[in-house]
Amino acid sequence: MNFYPGFDIKPTYNPFGFIYGENVFGPEVENRKLDDIRKSLMNPNCDGPEIVYSIAMDVGDKEDRENMIKRNLLFGVVTYASGRLGKEPVRSQGHIHSISNSCKSSTPEVYEIWQGKGIIYMQESAKSNPGRCIAVFAQPGDVVIVPPYYAHYTVSIDLQIPLTFGAWCVRDFGFDYDEIREHKGLAYFPIFNEKGNIEWIHNDKYEKTTLTLTNAREYKEFFINKDIPIYTQFKKDKDKFLFVSNPQLVKEKWENFNP
Repeated sequence: MNFYPGFDIKPTYNPFGFIYGENVFGPEVENRKLDDIRKSLMNPNCDGPEIVYSIAMDVGDKEDRENMIKRNLLFGVVTYASGRLGKEPVRSQGHIHSISNSCKSSTPEVYEIWQGKGIIYMQESAKSNPGRCIAVFAQPGDVVIVPPYYAHYTVSIDLQIPLTFGAWCVRDFGFDYDEIREHKGLAYFPIFNEKGNIEWIHNDKYEKTTLTLTNAREYKEFFINKDIPIYTQFKKDKDKFLFVSNPQLVKEKWENFNP
């Protein structure tokens, strides 16, 4: 992994997991298996890696843990298998961040790609009218923010290099899957075409809307600095990501937010 995430952590691949440095805390990974996510795939009966991705929630430098808890912040890390799920690239099933008791709101998430290439797909709602649908392409060093209440999933599009990323989240996180499962997934499915490029297939359980394709951008309105790991930015300014655990602090920034 060429990208340095700001603290001593390294992904492993056989088995999936993370090696924590001497001064780093973190749990054993939780594995998400193909059978766990089938209901949200274009072809629920497809073949693919048995373990789709491995996730470790709440990692970081030991000296930072108290400050993270005080601000109700959590840093999570994830590695995806390389390969395909039938015609689709390896991806997560998708969810909405449920309303947290701490802030009485759904919360955003700040992604940072460490290795591989990915797409963060998001839509305004998991109801029959999904509203805005946006797919953000990202590569190592890129940051992508998913706003509160958006349904979203993460896609690994490099067939050779596993996708690894870190993310700032609220500590009392929760996931809502109900409406997504009712609609057999989100509004668009990514597939590899014959040339190995990503195409998007509309899920007819939703009303047809326009899908916007874009690249990761710099979030100057949140004072997030490009080319500095988001964990390092937290170490320098412990309050920089308070908008994650309390999105109502920047309520005006979510209006007409452009991922």
